[in-house]
Amino acid sequence: MKNKSKYKTHKRIFLVVADNTSEMHQALYYAARRAATANGEVALFRCIEPLEGQLWGGVSNIMENEAEQESKKLLLELSSYCENLGTTKPKTYLKKGNTSDELIKLINTEKRITVLVLGASIETGNPGPLINFVMNASFESRVPITIVPGNLTDEQIDDLI
Repeated sequence: MKNKSKYKTHKRIFLVVADNTSEMHQALYYAARRAATANGEVALFRCIEPLEGQLWGGVSNIMENEAEQESKKLLLELSSYCENLGTTKPKTYLKKGNTSDELIKLINTEKRITVLVLGASIETGNPGPLINFVMNASFESRVPITIVPGNLTDEQIDDLI
């Protein structure tokens, strides 16, 4: 049996993608409850996708500013939600670009992130674009990925933790 004192101990950081999907709630609830019970932390990632099509510069700037303000508001709300579930204030990451690409960059840059938590869509046969992406052979993650079924209730998640 190995001596556990050889191993580094540090807080696990559960990264959740703060998007507008219904299954994000299950991922966030799981991550927050798991962090609260395991002396861990939650980190929230939000990405603003580039606008599609050609827009006049002024209109494009207004739309980007609105998206940024809405994203900041969402991250604040989700941070408060996590704190109400017993976690410390989550670290937030707001990026601009392709969500999948920016997520990979963040995971590879922020070495403190130890687990990626995603919620699976309850749509038949389609767990969601991010899960499809991370399950693709071209994605090599340096962290474990926890997939939380989107049909679980908070009480069922509590029973699992």
